[in-house]
Amino acid sequence: MTELEDKVRKEVGKVHDPETDMSFAEMHMIANVKEETLGIITVEFVPSSPFCPIAFKLASDLKKAAENVAGVEKALVYCRGHAMEQQINEMTNK
Repeated sequence: MTELEDKVRKEVGKVHDPETDMSFAEMHMIANVKEETLGIITVEFVPSSPFCPIAFKLASDLKKAAENVAGVEKALVYCRGHAMEQQINEMTNK
């Protein structure tokens, strides 16, 4: 894991799920953080339910958290295992 990946993982891990009031790190919802190229990060997360009603908001919160890390020029956030993951991913990363 690169230093930037580690920083991003820690920052996105602090995002809270308002339904449970637990962090993504506590819930083990961050599946992967990868520095694709210099300053470009991808974050994959798995919501607590395949029908999680706030998955769009969670994806947006993760994107903001990742992009606030020094050294990140762009963050791409991908939801996995949700009934609407394609739509969530398209809207989050447009």
